[in-house]
Amino acid sequence: MFTVYILRSDKDKKRYIGFTDNLDRRISEHNSGRVVSTKNRRPLNLIYTEQFENK
Repeated sequence: MFTVYILRSDKDKKRYIGFTDNLDRRISEHNSGRVVSTKNRRPLNLIYTEQFENK
């Protein structure tokens, strides 16, 4: 199962769209600064998810 997700930055209110096969791990990576594209926008809040059977 894959999840498409949207995060919103508390810092600048911008949104980030991504997909993953492990949502909890990926959100943790974003909020710990391990994702280059969002590390300067932390904290990030999950605002939407949708699951799909394949990519």
